[in-house]
Amino acid sequence: MSAEYLKEMFGLDGQTAVVIGGAGVLGGALCRGLVQAGAHVVVADVTEDGCKARVEELQGLGGQASHALVNVTDRASLEALLEAAKKPTGRCDILVNCAGVNNGTAFLDHTEEAWDRVIAINLKGTFLACQVFGRHMVDNGTGAIVNIGSVTSHLPLSRVFGYGASKAGVLNLTRNIADDFGPKGVRVNCICPGFFPAEQNRKLLDQDRIDNIIGGTPMGRFGEPDELVGALLLLVARKAGQFITGTHINVDGGFMAAWF
Repeated sequence: MSAEYLKEMFGLDGQTAVVIGGAGVLGGALCRGLVQAGAHVVVADVTEDGCKARVEELQGLGGQASHALVNVTDRASLEALLEAAKKPTGRCDILVNCAGVNNGTAFLDHTEEAWDRVIAINLKGTFLACQVFGRHMVDNGTGAIVNIGSVTSHLPLSRVFGYGASKAGVLNLTRNIADDFGPKGVRVNCICPGFFPAEQNRKLLDQDRIDNIIGGTPMGRFGEPDELVGALLLLVARKAGQFITGTHINVDGGFMAAWF
């Protein structure tokens, strides 16, 4: 298989990709994958320092990158992000929704305020971003959206009730939007990671929980952030992924297979 063939299938030259949550651990890996495939990557997050550091990293890899701050719970903020993303080429081709928060408490101790925050960022934020960017993509007749779900999109895990509910909603939302957007040339899919060393997850893991997770994962370890990139490139590549929409890819070391 030649390098030319792989570039034709998976290359993103001339495309603009927005990664919401791009300053984070998992979002950063997705940014690196997109920029090395040839896309201009717009890093969108809530912190100026985090965005600038990520852009500097991507440019150090020889890629084209810029940044914009965003509040995913605010439609006007997302509309401003879209306008910023359109500057390089006049359009946005790829949207990755990777912003997310978690809250690790027992169900009866889960406060209404914590619930509202998790649902607002993880689920409402994905809804708003898909709507704002999706309208632009539908108008252009092309585009790819990838939402980040979780193994909790499929099954219950203790102490992450709000997170699990939000991620189940993200997967269902993905399928519904894909059904709506498919005839309009826009593909919408979901990646459901297993257990990765994102900062917010590490804070929720004591040694017993770590042992249980690894023991329940056939590959016997946590995932590495860069191991999400292959799934992403498949789903956003115009040629390789041109007939894939409304589905999800579990990147979980076999955790779901062992569960069921």
